[in-house]
Amino acid sequence: MANVATLSCARCSKPANLQCPKCVELKLPREAAAFCTQDCFKASWSSHKSVHVKEKQSDGTGSAENEGWLYCVKKGQSRSPKLPYFEWTGTLRPYPISSKRVVPSHIDLPDWAADGIPKEEPSSDLQRIVEIKTPDQIERMRETCRIAREVLDAAARVIRPGITTDEIDRVVHDATIAAGGYPSPLNYHFFPKSCCTSVNEVICHGIPDARKLEDGDIVNVDVTVYYKGVHGDLNDTYFVGNVDEESRRLVQCTYECLEKAIAIVKPGVRFREVGEVINRHATMAGFSVVKSYCGHGIGELFHCAPNIPHYARNKAVGVMKAGQTFTIEPMINAGVWRDRMWPDGWTAVTADGKRSAQFEHTLLVTETGVEVLTARLPSSPKVYPWLEV
Repeated sequence: MANVATLSCARCSKPANLQCPKCVELKLPREAAAFCTQDCFKASWSSHKSVHVKEKQSDGTGSAENEGWLYCVKKGQSRSPKLPYFEWTGTLRPYPISSKRVVPSHIDLPDWAADGIPKEEPSSDLQRIVEIKTPDQIERMRETCRIAREVLDAAARVIRPGITTDEIDRVVHDATIAAGGYPSPLNYHFFPKSCCTSVNEVICHGIPDARKLEDGDIVNVDVTVYYKGVHGDLNDTYFVGNVDEESRRLVQCTYECLEKAIAIVKPGVRFREVGEVINRHATMAGFSVVKSYCGHGIGELFHCAPNIPHYARNKAVGVMKAGQTFTIEPMINAGVWRDRMWPDGWTAVTADGKRSAQFEHTLLVTETGVEVLTARLPSSPKVYPWLEV
């Protein structure tokens, strides 16, 4: 709620110094949008919000698509009022999504922000050559990755039963903008939201929507921030309320897979070794490793060389060298490793409907080993029991 000059409350006529933020956004008259307290504002909301709809209808922007709360289809390029037909593999279903969030004009934009199409990335030489970052690039990546960690931590603090993944997306979007960054996923190849939220059997790239998280769910939140011309990418999987022991074991194993992979990172190590380490730990615990999605190079491009598979006997080429930056982001399934794609064209789910977990860091290869650019901070929420032992 924004502060305004004293007016009369639209509900009780007392002196008012608060104003409806949506009315401010729509540039509606202040007199009908002022309230004396948050309680008065909340009590008036069911009737007051109608003025927003009327304003949008009067200026021609009130179509159902602009209003949001439709199902995402065709890889983010279209919306539907009906739940698409699909042979769902588990109990989760997509819910309608809200309209695209606004990015202020002062924020530096990646080249896909306006039309959904990356220009530089697909044809860049860095899709086949692994870049050695300059000291300036490294410093900018450190700064961006720290912001990305702080944004993910902000999301972690609001995760609880009853919150929607759309609300988590709003927290991610607002925290990114407040830090001066752009949420890299937003409109990347038409992805409709500012982060990915992958619940239960969703492996990756889940679209934030109107579904409320339920007690016993697990949810992965994947955040990437674009700031000072570079990207920082990370994700964590969180427990929602009281989670069953098997899911807890899956999430902890996935966390350990990433930690064990990071531990081998240093100059001279083959990229393909990452998958051997992860696969060994996951299979010993009785889990499987997703093969369709891999870690990637990152910097001034969101995705570039190298590709880093997480499974054994992969054919990744090349060796690690000081100055390289890339992600490792194992996706571990409770059942089979195979995946299927939802009708939205983004959401990858397990083929058998069993749960999946993921963790991700952006890493810098140093002369002596590795620096975890997206490492947890002293202020990060304490959400993993095994780290408190």
